[in-house]
Amino acid sequence: MNLAIPIPLSELCQLTEVSRAGFYRCRDEEPAADPDMVLRDQIQRIALDFSYYGSRRVARELDERGFNVNRKKVQRLMREDNLLCLRKRRFVVTTDSNHALPVYPNLARDMVLTGIDQLWRSDITYVRLETEFVYLAVVLDAFSRKVVGWALGRTLEATLAIEALEMALETRRPAAGLVHHSDRGVQYASGDYTDLLKANGVEISMSRSGNPYDNAQCESFMKTLKYEEVYRNEYRDLAEARAQIGAFIEQVYNEKRLHSALGYLPPARFEAQLAKRMMEAAAPQPVA
Repeated sequence: MNLAIPIPLSELCQLTEVSRAGFYRCRDEEPAADPDMVLRDQIQRIALDFSYYGSRRVARELDERGFNVNRKKVQRLMREDNLLCLRKRRFVVTTDSNHALPVYPNLARDMVLTGIDQLWRSDITYVRLETEFVYLAVVLDAFSRKVVGWALGRTLEATLAIEALEMALETRRPAAGLVHHSDRGVQYASGDYTDLLKANGVEISMSRSGNPYDNAQCESFMKTLKYEEVYRNEYRDLAEARAQIGAFIEQVYNEKRLHSALGYLPPARFEAQLAKRMMEAAAPQPVA
């Protein structure tokens, strides 16, 4: 078959056993709008501002903001979006750890970091578009706070987290002994994800059950992302969200945003200065 010659649609449909009507219906189909988009967005904003609120207080806060919704619906939406608010906690747990997959001890808790690529932290959050929610997976270097890998997509499957991890491994090429820390979510406990870590000589660390403080750096980054980028924009579709969020991560957060924990340097500059100091320390000293 000469692929340079266009194949008539009727023949393509016959080969793939799809009707012409079915082809056009699938091609023109757009994602159905979620009738609760605005409500779910408000619930997430409340959860970020008041992470200790349960569904009852969230429902009351929604009422104050002009949303007439009963508590049972609020509970359902919070459960669907994994907004498991914990009392007297600053950070919001945004993962599903109800699975039978192997979990790993928290190695990060006792680590004293002296440089980059010693500890990476990973997490997932969701982003609202006009007609749907999409999901963002990130990998941060714990020492420099730099986002070293990220992926944005429609799925919460392990493939999204793997895409972010593959970016981090490709760009950093860490030496064996790196520790990767995450929550106990099914994406990070999956065999495909843990096998990729092991194949690259990476040790696996997971948060303690029900303890959001164990991955506080990632939770803090997600809050920064939401307030400084996501909530300031309205993304039409996944492509626009990927372009704008990617630009924020790569060009603003990593390159320009000052971090008090880094001596008010952006992560990229902090890493550059660290590399320079290490080179100077390793250079041969002149003989007196």
